[in-house]
Amino acid sequence: MKKLWRQSISFFALGLLLPFFTSFTIDKDKQLKVGDKAPIFEAFDDDGKLWKSADYEGKKILVVYFYPAAMTGGCTKQACSFRDDKINLNDLDVEVIGISGDDPSNLKIFRKAHDLNFILLADPDGIVAEKFGVPVNDGGSIKRIIDGNEITFSRGVTTARWTFIIDLDGNILHINNQVNAENDSKNVLKIINEYKAKTE
Repeated sequence: MKKLWRQSISFFALGLLLPFFTSFTIDKDKQLKVGDKAPIFEAFDDDGKLWKSADYEGKKILVVYFYPAAMTGGCTKQACSFRDDKINLNDLDVEVIGISGDDPSNLKIFRKAHDLNFILLADPDGIVAEKFGVPVNDGGSIKRIIDGNEITFSRGVTTARWTFIIDLDGNILHINNQVNAENDSKNVLKIINEYKAKTE
């Protein structure tokens, strides 16, 4: 029994850490630069509805952040930081979009488990990540206990953790490919406040 318990703990720890041990290769030919026109993209949200970036161009500043896997340690901290800063981001006319290779149904559970209050998009084939030049690797799955039930969270690809800010003209304002997950929203707020101060 003790041996089984130790194995369960080991598999759980591996599930937490695996997305962050994944190595990514950056294709510099596909990388966006600050000032480039942001890609137009669309993907299904956690309710299975098609979300289109074109609907927001000229209306909202977009924060598009890619993360490896829902319900893992760093990704949860990052999502909760954006959740907690949502009021401040709303005041700046900012729309936050989190994108991963997870299935929409699992994103719905992720949202509910952590009371997330912004858009979550599923990119299981890495199509949106590729448009932004974000490195992707093989997908995978992890198991989590939710409300007493074991649930498997599957992802088609595992993306690197990158954050983009797109300005009102639809251009890339900022790219961060060395994201500190827990402090990402604070960094985003700082940059957008500086942008607003220069443009208003």
